[in-house]
Amino acid sequence: MFGVWVLVGCAGPSLEDYQGRKPVLIPSDFFTGELSARGVVKDISGEVIRTFDADISASWNVEGVGTLDEEFRFDDGEVQTRVWTLMPSDEGYRATAGDVVEPGTMRWQGNAIHMNYVLRVAYGDGTLDVRMDDWMHLVTPDTVINQTTMTKWGIEVGEVVLVIRKK
Repeated sequence: MFGVWVLVGCAGPSLEDYQGRKPVLIPSDFFTGELSARGVVKDISGEVIRTFDADISASWNVEGVGTLDEEFRFDDGEVQTRVWTLMPSDEGYRATAGDVVEPGTMRWQGNAIHMNYVLRVAYGDGTLDVRMDDWMHLVTPDTVINQTTMTKWGIEVGEVVLVIRKK
C-alpha cells in the first residue's frame, strides 16, 4: 500500500484536476495584445540565480495560429528573444520556437494551461537541452502565474517562476 501511495504522491497534477476552475483560461483570449512579465530563475537547490522582466506581443490569425513574440531582459544584462508559433492541433496547440528542439503541446482546462517541451539553453561554452514542464494559472482576468520545472535525464535542474500581466 505504501508503494502505491508513493507513486500517486509523485505523479504531479493532471490538467483534468483544473476542470471547472475559474476564471477560465483560454490561450487565444489571454494571450492577445501586449503583455508584460516579471520572474525568477532558480537553480537545483531553489536559490534564485537570475531575475528578469519581459515584454510579450501576442496575436492570432484567421486560421487560429497564434504568435507570441517575447523579449526577456535579465538582471545580468543578457537579452533573449523567443517567438512562439501556436498551431491548432487535435490536442490543443502545437508549440514551436527557434530554441525549442522538441515541439511542445499546449493544452488547457479550467483556469490552467499545461505545456511540455524541450528547450535548448546556453550552458558554459555550449548548450544544454532541458525538458520544460510549464504550468500557467489564470488568477484574475489579467494575471497569469507561471511555474516551469526544468529537468535533464528526469532530474530536476531548476525552476522558472513568473507573473504575466495584460498591459
